[in-house]
Amino acid sequence: MSIRILLVDDHSVVRQGLRMFLTLDPDLEVIGEATDGAEALRLARELKPDVVLMDLLMPVMDGVAATAAIRRELPDTEVIALTSVLEDEKVIGAVRAGAIGYLLKDTEGDELRRAIKAAAEGQVQLSPKAAARLMREVRAPESPETLTERETDVLRLLAQGRSNKEIAHALSLSEKTIKTHVSNILGKLEVPSRTQAALYAVRIGLVSLSEHGPNA
Repeated sequence: MSIRILLVDDHSVVRQGLRMFLTLDPDLEVIGEATDGAEALRLARELKPDVVLMDLLMPVMDGVAATAAIRRELPDTEVIALTSVLEDEKVIGAVRAGAIGYLLKDTEGDELRRAIKAAAEGQVQLSPKAAARLMREVRAPESPETLTERETDVLRLLAQGRSNKEIAHALSLSEKTIKTHVSNILGKLEVPSRTQAALYAVRIGLVSLSEHGPNA
């Protein structure tokens, strides 16, 4: 079954290029395009994509606001932020809003395809360099509700970039049980996304920066 993707960018040439490239992969299907955040939210509600590729700097509603709205209304839809600059404060805003990761617009094609597939599996997409930078900006609560031993195991594997399926296999549990654990973890840590939960795990020393990410 193909991964259904919504492209969001105010430049038609960018959307056309992404569409042409992504449709070469039989596992990926572009189901819609939006030119701003408001249209992205409307189409996301209508089409319920698996992954949204979200530009950040757009008219009407920017990518950060659109990401927050989509994640709030459609928790099963993952958002990858696309940006031109690593230091852009909007990237930090996007992660706060619930994006599962972000990519620079000069990302190689193969890496983009891998990132989309990983995001669809719930894998956090942050390089160690990006994680180090974001960790200074994204704050988890000072005194979060205590995680159970099992939730801590799940968080550790999540922060290593494992998908729900991989975590389930490692802990001999069902994927449905892992989804429940992840939902409970996000609630206890008061964060909207797996990305922020992963950053919290790095901050408290549950995993190291070198372990963090999809290549761990």
